[in-house]
Amino acid sequence: MHFADLIQPFRPAGGPPPRRLGAFLRWALRGAFPAILLALLVSSAVGVTEVGAAFVIGWLIDLAQARGPDGLFAETWPLLLGAAFFFLLVRPGLMGLGAALNALTLTPNLYPLVLSRVNRHTLGQSLAFFDDDFAGRIAQKQQQTSRAITEVVSESVNIMGLAVSTVVGAAVLVGAMNLWLALVLLVWVGGYAFLIRHFMPKVRARSKARAAARAGVTGQVVDTITNIATVKLFSHGRHEDEATLAALDRYRSASVAFGGVSARFRFWLMALAGVLPVALVGGALFFWSRGAASAGDIAAAGLVATRIAQMSGWVSMTAMGIFTNIGEIEDGMRTLSPPHRITDAPDAAEPAAPKGAVAFEDVSFGYGRKDPALRHFTLRIRPGEKVALVGRSGAGKSTAVSLLLRLYDVEGGRITLDGTDIRDLTQDGLRAQIGMVRQETAMFNRSAMENIRYGRPGATDEEVFAAARRAQAHDFILTLQDIHGRKGYEAHLGERGVKLSGGQRQRIALARVILKDAPVLVLDEATSALDSEVEAAIQDTLETVTEGKTVIAIAHRLSTIAAMDRIVVLDEGRIVEEGSHAELLRRGGLYARLWERQSGGFLGLAAE
Repeated sequence: MHFADLIQPFRPAGGPPPRRLGAFLRWALRGAFPAILLALLVSSAVGVTEVGAAFVIGWLIDLAQARGPDGLFAETWPLLLGAAFFFLLVRPGLMGLGAALNALTLTPNLYPLVLSRVNRHTLGQSLAFFDDDFAGRIAQKQQQTSRAITEVVSESVNIMGLAVSTVVGAAVLVGAMNLWLALVLLVWVGGYAFLIRHFMPKVRARSKARAAARAGVTGQVVDTITNIATVKLFSHGRHEDEATLAALDRYRSASVAFGGVSARFRFWLMALAGVLPVALVGGALFFWSRGAASAGDIAAAGLVATRIAQMSGWVSMTAMGIFTNIGEIEDGMRTLSPPHRITDAPDAAEPAAPKGAVAFEDVSFGYGRKDPALRHFTLRIRPGEKVALVGRSGAGKSTAVSLLLRLYDVEGGRITLDGTDIRDLTQDGLRAQIGMVRQETAMFNRSAMENIRYGRPGATDEEVFAAARRAQAHDFILTLQDIHGRKGYEAHLGERGVKLSGGQRQRIALARVILKDAPVLVLDEATSALDSEVEAAIQDTLETVTEGKTVIAIAHRLSTIAAMDRIVVLDEGRIVEEGSHAELLRRGGLYARLWERQSGGFLGLAAE
C-alpha cells in the first residue's frame, strides 16, 4: 500500500464532536491512529539511532586505541564494515521512512480528515448558529483547528518518538559509562521538564487569546467586504477602517503578550541548554583523569551532550508550537463543537409520496425572546391550495415558512406535512418536498448551469435549459461572460451572484425551484426584484408552475397575490383575517386598509 493511502482522509467521524480537548482530538483523528502509531514507532527508532551513532563513534575510538594503527583494519574490518552499514543504510533508511510517513501519510491526510469532519458538523447546524456569527470567522476557525491538529500530531510524533527515545537511550549509554554522569543527565532532564511545565500553560493561554483575536480580525474584514456596497453608499470607509484597526490592535496586544512569554522561555531554554555539554564533558574529563573513563567515553559524552543540547532547542520550540496549536484548537472548539440545535429524531422517516397538506397547529415561536413572533398560530392548507400570507413587517410571515422548513424548531404546538409532525421526518427529506424562492436570493460563485442545477443535481442540460426558459432567464444567461472568458451557462456569477441584477438573480432562483419540482412551493416576495414587464411574464409562468402544487406566498405587494385561493392576514403573530381578496376587501379590516394604501385610495374601484 502506498504511504498516502494509510489514512482514509474523508472517513466520517461518527457522532458529534465532544467539547473536551482530549475527547475532541480522539473524535477528529479517529481512524488515523494506526498510521500515527507506526510513525511514532519509526520516530522512536530514529531516536535510538541518534544515540547509537554516539556509541559507535566512541566505540571506534576505543577500538582504534586498543588495536593501534597496524592492527586496526587487518583485525577488525568486519566490525568497521558493520559500522559503515549502520551509518550508510540503517540510519538514513529509518530517517527516510520517518520522513515519508510524516510527509506522505500524516500531513497530507490529517488536514482533510479533520476539516471534512468539522465542516460536516458545521453544515448540520441550525440557521440560528450562522445568524449568531461571522461567516468568515466560522470558516477561519474550521481551517485553524484542522491545521493546528495536523501540526500537533506531526510534531508530537517527532518529540514523543525521536526526543524521548534519544534521551532514554542517552541515559542508558551514559549510565553504562558512569552512573554519576547518568545522574547529571537525569537532573538536567528534570530541570528541562520543570521549564516546559512552567512555561507551556502560559504559552497555551496566550496562544488561545491570540487565535481569538486573529479570528476577530478575519470576521471584521470579511464582514466589511461582504457589505462593501453599503459601506460605499454610506461613505463609511473611514469607519470600517477604524473598526479594522481596533480589531488589529486587539490582535497586536495578544501577539505581544504571546511574544513576551516566548522570549522569556527561549532565554531560559538556551541558558539551560548550555549547561549540559559543560556538565557531561566536564564530568567525563574528570573521571578520565581518575582512570574511570576512556577517550571513547569522552567523545560519546560530548556527542550525546551536544546532540541533546541542540535537540533541546528544537524540542522546546516544537513543544511551544504544540501548545500554541493546542490553544488554537481549544479556541476553535468553542465555535465548532456546540451540538446541533435541530436534529433528526432517531426514528425519523422520509416523506412517503407527499400530497402537500400543510398544517400549523397552535404554533408559538419567538427566537428565544419573551415576545413571540407567532402566537398560537393555527392554519390548515389543503393539498394544491394556494395561500398567501400578508401583514405588516414583523407580523410573523417569514417566521412561519422558516418553521415549516424546520430552519428553527417550534417552541409550542406542531407543524405537520400530510398529517405527520415534521419533527418525525428527516430534515433533508422534509426540505426535498418544499421549493422556496426567497426575497434575498444569493447565488454561489459557480456557473449559471451549476446554480440552476442545484435544484436537482441529476438534471440533464436540456432540463436546465427548459427550467431557465420557463423562468424567463435563458436569454440573459446566454449573454453572460465572466472575467475568465467563460460564456453563457458556463459563466460564473461572482460571490453571492454580485455580477447579476436583483431581477436576474431572482429569475435564476425561480429556474432552480422549477427544476426541483417539489410538491410544496414557498414564494417569499419571489417577484419583488423584477420590473413590471418581466414580473408579468413570470406571473404567467408561476401560474403554470404552481398548478397542482400547494403554494404558500408571502408578498407585501398585494396585487401579486390577489388571485390566491385564500389570503391569511397576520398581525403581531396571530391570524386576524382570512378569506379571498374580494371577501377581505368587503370586510373593511386590516387587509382592506393595506390595499387602500397601495392602490392610492381606489378601494371602491378595486373591490368591484
